Parts: sequence; C-alpha cells; structure tokens
Amino acid sequence: MKYRRFVEMLWTEPIVQTAAIVFSALAGLSLIIIRIRAGKRPTTLKKIVIPPLGMATGFIMFAVPVTHIPWLWGLSAFGTGLLMFAFPLIVTTRMEKVDSDIFVRRSKAFIVIMVALFLLRLSLHHVAEQYMTIPQTGALFYLLAFGMIVPWRLAMLSDYLRLSKAEA
Repeated sequence: MKYRRFVEMLWTEPIVQTAAIVFSALAGLSLIIIRIRAGKRPTTLKKIVIPPLGMATGFIMFAVPVTHIPWLWGLSAFGTGLLMFAFPLIVTTRMEKVDSDIFVRRSKAFIVIMVALFLLRLSLHHVAEQYMTIPQTGALFYLLAFGMIVPWRLAMLSDYLRLSKAEA
C-alpha cells in the first residue's frame, strides 16, 4: 500500500508533469514531421497497415495497474476519436495515382488535429488531474488516438486497394 501511494505521489510531482507535457509535445512534433515527409514518397500497403498495428502494441500499458481507467471512460475516449477526430482525416486524406505509384496527398487537417489533441490535453490537464493520474490521462488519450487512426487507416486502405485494382 505504501509503494502504491508513493507511485501515485511521484506522478503528481510538477517536474514529472512538465516532463510528460514536453515529451508529448516532442512526440507530436516528430509525428507531424514524419507525416509531412511521407507525402513525398509513394505509399505501399505496408505503410498504411503497419502504423495501427504498431500502435496496437500500446494496449500492453493496461497490464500496469497505474494506467487502469473505468471502462466507460475508455469507450468514450475511443468513440470520440472514432466519431470526431477520424472524420476530418478521412475526408481530407486523398490518394492519387501518378504513373504506377500511389501517393498520399498531404492533409493540413492531420497537423491541425494533432495540435488540437495536444492543446485539448493541455487545457484539460488541471481538470483531469483531479480525477486521474498522468498515466491514466495518457491511457485515455491513447484510446482517443487509436479510435482516430483505425478508421482513418481503413479508409486509406480502401482507397489504396481501389486505385491498385484500377491499375490491373
């Protein structure tokens, strides 16, 4: 019991909270840079399917008790990503065939959504910390992001397969 209380206190330290915000900002920035660079090269089936599969490994975090959240919160976060954040990405992500290659045209909406998620997390930080720890907040936003990426990548996969068949 003392260990658990110590771990919970550790996560509320201002330096840990600041580090979590800085790490989150750097991760988001690197994701945006990678996304911008990816638009300059043709896409493949692997490039569409691997990100959600790689991201799915993040569910292992729920094996650690400090990340546990109520089921309703998790379903709400996933549903919010699915219904609110995936739609603009699906609508604005376009695939284009150039010769025999298929390119994903850059979407400014991706950058806007990533920045919006970060700002949302920052703005809700003080409210959320009254009800949950930083790892729980991370788990919640992970589910939101996963709910966003899965339908978006499925839509990209559908477009890619449609354009690939048009080639044959």
